[in-house]
Amino acid sequence: MIPLRDTVRYRYFPIINWILIAITTLVFLFELSLRPAGLFRLISLFGLVPYRLHLNQPLLLLSNPLPLITLYTSMFLHNGWFHFLSNVWVLHVFGNNVEDRMGPGRYLVFYTLSGIAANLVQALLFPSSTIPAIGASGAIAGVMGAYFLYYPRARITTLIPILLIPWFIEVPAIIYLGFWFISQLFSGFLSLGISGGAGIAWWAHTGGFLFGLVFARRLAARRPLVILHYPDGNLPD
Repeated sequence: MIPLRDTVRYRYFPIINWILIAITTLVFLFELSLRPAGLFRLISLFGLVPYRLHLNQPLLLLSNPLPLITLYTSMFLHNGWFHFLSNVWVLHVFGNNVEDRMGPGRYLVFYTLSGIAANLVQALLFPSSTIPAIGASGAIAGVMGAYFLYYPRARITTLIPILLIPWFIEVPAIIYLGFWFISQLFSGFLSLGISGGAGIAWWAHTGGFLFGLVFARRLAARRPLVILHYPDGNLPD
């Protein structure tokens, strides 16, 4: 299911959300400019490699704390067009309204902490993995968790391709995001049997979403909300 838009009207221009999208885009364009060897070095250096965090022996980080920065830098790296586009699009759909509810400063802190928390969950479950984990999806999962908490009655216009035919339906946010979270949790349990958790970082998604649920309420500013509902089920252009 691909989210296209929602029925929540935000009151303030989401400057931080657009800055995050812009920075992520610039980093991805830089990745595209690199040769394969250079891209490999970039991901190896700034991607999250759980083994380097020495979570089983955290005192080793006192002598070399540099791996800790990858909990942050890995959030801006992506592996190909689909990975990049899917992340920035979902951030666009859900991040605007979450920033509107929190305010720009709180939203920036929340997004950053969501990504770090998501990466820590992934690293804690696969501490011996030497495979770099990259992508903003953990931080975006935190945004989705906050949206789930703030706007459960909103409706998400969703694209569902069935037999190559596009279907557009409106799904309540509580159902759309609830189903998404359960699918990530289920996939996460399946990944526990895979060495190093290779592939999609399901537990980063799960951890980020739970972080959003727990901490979003504390960061919410008192701002008026407008949730739009249209009798014909359609949104205006």
